[in-house]
Amino acid sequence: SISALEVANAMRDGIELELEDAQLELVPVADGGDGTLETLVEISNGEIKTAKVTGPLGGPHTAEWGAMGDGRTAVIEMARISGLALVPVEPIDRRDPLTATTYGLGEAIKAALDDGYRRFIIGIGGSATNDAGAGMAQALGIHLRDGDGHELPYGGAALADLESIDLSGLDPRASECEIMVACDVNNPLTGPEGASAIFGPQKGATPEMVDQLDAALEKFAAVVKRDVGADIKDMMGAGAAGGLGGGMVAFLGAELAPGVDIVLDTVEFDKHLEGADLVLTGEGALDSQTVYNKAPIGVSRRASQRGIPVIAIAGTLGDHYHIVHEHGISAATSIPNGPMTLESASEHAAHLITDATRQVIRMLKVGGQVFGQKTK
Repeated sequence: SISALEVANAMRDGIELELEDAQLELVPVADGGDGTLETLVEISNGEIKTAKVTGPLGGPHTAEWGAMGDGRTAVIEMARISGLALVPVEPIDRRDPLTATTYGLGEAIKAALDDGYRRFIIGIGGSATNDAGAGMAQALGIHLRDGDGHELPYGGAALADLESIDLSGLDPRASECEIMVACDVNNPLTGPEGASAIFGPQKGATPEMVDQLDAALEKFAAVVKRDVGADIKDMMGAGAAGGLGGGMVAFLGAELAPGVDIVLDTVEFDKHLEGADLVLTGEGALDSQTVYNKAPIGVSRRASQRGIPVIAIAGTLGDHYHIVHEHGISAATSIPNGPMTLESASEHAAHLITDATRQVIRMLKVGGQVFGQKTK
């Protein structure tokens, strides 16, 4: 695939073929999902690091995380640590939200703390877990105990036995941190719209497991409210990533926000809009789902507030893509210049983006000639 910076460079090349004197600002962005880590590292001249962590099934795993060039911000995608993509489904389906753990996420946070990072951007999509961040909390020193005083084992099912939470062992460096969690769902922790009911089945939960996990999260929420003082049961976003959204707020004081807004704020996107006449943005597929906090909508929302038109250049224009026009995208076009395979489109992506961008600029020039004359 092609990175956000490579897309921006290709767009620049297309513009400069038609407007040699154009003043351009290249601002690679992402929406908090796949590619966010690389985008933020690349734009800040940071580096990709690795940490030895516990995978979602409890085995050893080496995961990448990002160190931004400011020397204080770490970027972590939990999907690379406790993600569903790390769990094999063939020849045997190993998905098991009853025992899958976020322990490795806590270990990755500790690795970043050890390297001096105190500001965190954490993407929590694509999880294999339903433990509400219990494993993460344990990795950071928090004790989750049953009625006999024993530490809970990994997994969401074990939360049914939770009787006490002891924060005294929490890594003291956690209090020095600013933690922003890229969260693009508003589901509460429990109930018919909660973590277990909505996201459990894709993680391998049967209807019986969903009921078991939901009851366990109910117990977890009650103990958290009593021992931690955080009421997360009905909190919007608490159900994200198997309850990890709620756990991060309760245990680490994290802030949940749409991923694209976290990224746009981090790259100071609003400053780049000052004095702009036009914004070009891109997306793999522009369709009815794009309006749900995907990068082009985050970009267009901010640009339209300033009266700046936005044109989207996409790999494909899918079903009902016109809905994006109601969200600040003035026009859209597709990148392929004819029938082609996905492999061919990927191989020639930069050239195709440059050519599509060039045609956009040519059409704008024609529009200026035609409509400019009619308004004189």
